[in-house]
Amino acid sequence: MLSLFYMVEREQINSTKTKKLSMETSTDEKILTIADFQKEFYLHAISPVDGRYGNKTIKLNSVSSEYGLIYFRFWLEVYYLLEISIELSLPLTDEENKFILGLTESFSVKDALRIKEIELVTNHDLNSVVEYLKERLTEKGINEKVISHVHFGLTSADIDNIVRSLMLLEGEKTNLEVLISIDQSLKDFVETHKSDSMLARTHGQGASPTTFGKEIEVFRYRLEKQVEILTSFNLSVKFGGATGNMNAHYISYPNVNWIEFAKRFVSKLGAKERKWVYRSPATTQIDCYDSHAEYFAIYERINTILIGFCQDIWRYISDEWILQIPKEKEVGSSAMPHKINPIDFENAEGNLGFANAQFDFYIRKLPISRLQRDLSDSTVVRNFGMTLAYCLIGYQSLSKGLKKIKPNPEKMLSVLNDNYAVVVEAIQTILRREGDTDAYNKLKDFSRGKKLNREMVAEFINNLNIKDDLKKELLQITPANYIGNAVQIAEG
Repeated sequence: MLSLFYMVEREQINSTKTKKLSMETSTDEKILTIADFQKEFYLHAISPVDGRYGNKTIKLNSVSSEYGLIYFRFWLEVYYLLEISIELSLPLTDEENKFILGLTESFSVKDALRIKEIELVTNHDLNSVVEYLKERLTEKGINEKVISHVHFGLTSADIDNIVRSLMLLEGEKTNLEVLISIDQSLKDFVETHKSDSMLARTHGQGASPTTFGKEIEVFRYRLEKQVEILTSFNLSVKFGGATGNMNAHYISYPNVNWIEFAKRFVSKLGAKERKWVYRSPATTQIDCYDSHAEYFAIYERINTILIGFCQDIWRYISDEWILQIPKEKEVGSSAMPHKINPIDFENAEGNLGFANAQFDFYIRKLPISRLQRDLSDSTVVRNFGMTLAYCLIGYQSLSKGLKKIKPNPEKMLSVLNDNYAVVVEAIQTILRREGDTDAYNKLKDFSRGKKLNREMVAEFINNLNIKDDLKKELLQITPANYIGNAVQIAEG
């Protein structure tokens, strides 16, 4: 199988030579180094993905960029030509086969730029890839019978919907690296603080105690489950010609089982560890995007979980249950020198929310297409890489933020003990266990709307008309030890 994971660094994209650019601030031309060019690029980029956050998203450049799209298209066209040559016994020697394979392995920015030149004439981005492949094959003197089967029987969507899916897989790998890092950081917090008692809040009010580790485990477990679903998900793709019926294939070679060929062709795509794509048996000119909608919904859930996590951490920082670790030379406020702001969690929340808005649009827009095809999806799918980039920026900010905080168990315990009323649930439940049918009302009358402390609770218990051993049991209950199986939950 061809090498699918050819990577190109930004330095290669910009070339290793110096660039001669005309500066807008001067009528003179200035020679810029690669570093200078990149700085200029960042400053003039419209999207913050390529501008402000360009250094954070560089891993996506080679797979989610225009270059990545061109390369994947070229790779798939080559792969298809080789497969159909085998199926139809086209006159292709071993040496020629090796040459064609080598076209993908040596593919560079120079090739991509030539394809863009062709596009200026054809005004068709996919066709320009086809023409360039023919151009290279003609230069080599490949048999015309072989060249005539480049892109044979296909429409642009046959190539593009597969390419977009493969690009999503590559982008997912980059995002997963950071999600795994987040998961590990959460595991460390859970293990270290699984027994640190803290006040729970339901409706923002003090509620039955929990532990910090257990509350972090809730988010970690939710994240882990969604990541498992993400990494096992397969996308459907379309591969069937102009309107999905393989008309051109069957009219040209009626004796070939083209359906089996198409299934085989698609089944070989993806990665070694994951099938990733499968051929949808019934389509129009394009795939219905239903599986893409499902896939993006998984990302949405992951992001929603992490947004909720960021908001809770933000509140814990505000309450000083979590302390921020000062970083030398960082500035928290242009006016207030003392400030350390939870900017990493706020940044993550904003970027993940923005990504989810785009995912939601994809989910609503893409599964709808007029009749057998309209082109309104084409410009939309070009933004998949940008959306993955916003996810990546959010994940990186969250991962960074987790390394700059530490829980404050002493503060948590202080707040917990200052909310002594949380033990009344335990008291009334034990009284009900002993057969007291009015226990709930007794504790409600005693506690509701009051600021209780240990002494007040002890006095209430001692005035109850119950056995001494039961009083002793109730007196041993404290907010800190009334945590149920929180530690066990944290331990998994």
